[in-house]
Amino acid sequence: MSTIATRLQALLRPGDTLWWGQATAEPLTLTRTLVQHRHALAQGGRLQVFVGLGLSDTLQPAHADVLDFLGYAASGPHRALAQAGVLDIIPSHYSQLPPLIAQGHIPADVVLLQVSPPDAQGRHSLGQVREYLPAAMEHARVIVGEVHRDVPWTAGGPYLQAGDFDLLIDSDADLLDMARTEPGTVEQAIAAHIAGLVEDGSCLQLGVGNLPEAVLTALHRHRDLGLHSGAIGDGVVALADAGVLTHARKSVDPGIGTAGVLMGGAGLRQWAHCNPRLQMRDTAYTHHPEVLAAMDKLVAINSAIEVDLTGQINAEVAGGIYMGAVGGAVDFLRGAARSKGGLPILALPSTAKTHSRIVPRLGGPVSTPRADAGLIVTEHGVADLRGQPLSRRVRRLIDIAAPQHREHLEQQAHGLLRQCGAVFPC
Repeated sequence: MSTIATRLQALLRPGDTLWWGQATAEPLTLTRTLVQHRHALAQGGRLQVFVGLGLSDTLQPAHADVLDFLGYAASGPHRALAQAGVLDIIPSHYSQLPPLIAQGHIPADVVLLQVSPPDAQGRHSLGQVREYLPAAMEHARVIVGEVHRDVPWTAGGPYLQAGDFDLLIDSDADLLDMARTEPGTVEQAIAAHIAGLVEDGSCLQLGVGNLPEAVLTALHRHRDLGLHSGAIGDGVVALADAGVLTHARKSVDPGIGTAGVLMGGAGLRQWAHCNPRLQMRDTAYTHHPEVLAAMDKLVAINSAIEVDLTGQINAEVAGGIYMGAVGGAVDFLRGAARSKGGLPILALPSTAKTHSRIVPRLGGPVSTPRADAGLIVTEHGVADLRGQPLSRRVRRLIDIAAPQHREHLEQQAHGLLRQCGAVFPC
């Protein structure tokens, strides 16, 4: 075994549950050592791994010979785990992960961290991520750190001294970058609709991917926008450099942007490094209902797989394959709905290949109930469902569906509304 594996073996116990930062914050040297030497590290038993969003190919279905996979999502490379039937999904709201750890419902025995080099006071930062890791660290028996010279030092705590780690190693593995492609015409059209809804001085929450990046680009003529988001991508850098993202009018944390994880590339890491106007915070703060409700003009922009004609949202399953998550959408939609001047937005293209994403009935679970649906946006327009009865919801959603699918949706709507005790308007 390698030296690192030998040292890990002395710290691990059969039956342990291991956590690490998701996506860009995966400590690759440690995680690759884990899977390469998993039989020796399990010491005749099994180990459990909590799985977040994936960017690497570290975890493979074949590793289920010794490793049990547990997680809240099945995106990117981790989708293969779900397809192989070896990923056990926890269908939880993102805000509930810290209390589930604290109450012992989800064990956290060992935490593997990707950390920055120490500052002048000897403090290592958690760099690109906070999210649920502080909650896991608080209850873990073992904390292992992987120091990388290119991990940014970010404010927001918690900070760790060398003596806080049970094992601390150096790593020169390539950091993971979130792949980025230019938004297409559909994403640009959706972004234009959203930009028309956003007022100057609003506070933004966005997911990651082409659509959120398109929204950020469409907001470059706005003024004094703020940031409070679970994840942020490369687009925030350009918005900040353009003088748009000032956080000046934030009613909570004025002058400071807050985020849970950096999901971008080298440019985002460099911008975040020692940036006094950015704080990385844990899920217990970024997703807290009272924090979100206290933010004026909170614009929550999330996406999904499909929406039914009454406003129910499926963000988890497509074609019988688990490929998404419950995630933080409900947390942020509810927060924006309670925010003074807030906008709870769900954005998605109207079609996936030839199939409509506005459907009579969902093909998967209800990730977000229709009671929490706010504004649904496609490239064809905006359907404001707030305070609307079922009949108007159906009409408004059909109006933003792809034109080639509207006739079929209208035909299905009559029977659907009869089942709900409502009447479809002529």
